[in-house]
Amino acid sequence: MQIELMLLLIACLLGVVHLAAASFAFKAQVGHAYTIGARDEDLRPTGLAGRLKRAHSNFLETFPIFLALIFVLQEVQGFDQLSKWGAVLYVSGRLPFLPLYAAGTVLYRTLSWKVATAGIALVGVSLFV
Repeated sequence: MQIELMLLLIACLLGVVHLAAASFAFKAQVGHAYTIGARDEDLRPTGLAGRLKRAHSNFLETFPIFLALIFVLQEVQGFDQLSKWGAVLYVSGRLPFLPLYAAGTVLYRTLSWKVATAGIALVGVSLFV
């Protein structure tokens, strides 16, 4: 299996971790009865639960772009060194993002996001080289 596809699978698993972390933190905040109910009160996550929800939302903003680029590359031309390093950067940047966001770390969280975004850019550049 190509490294880009392996990293895509890792990113998929990371997405599940994001979802579970946000979900369980919100459930801890509002209680089991609310999360299995109709949620008519429309409570919003705050504190840690809010940070995990925002981290998950941020992941969902970038992951579809990464996914599409990997699939297009595989279909159109195959992978190369740029796509390999771009995929590595994306996943390497995304892995620490969730714990950094959960901890409320500002500077390193932003750096993590920039590394992941640079990875997406590199995969995209691979299509045009």
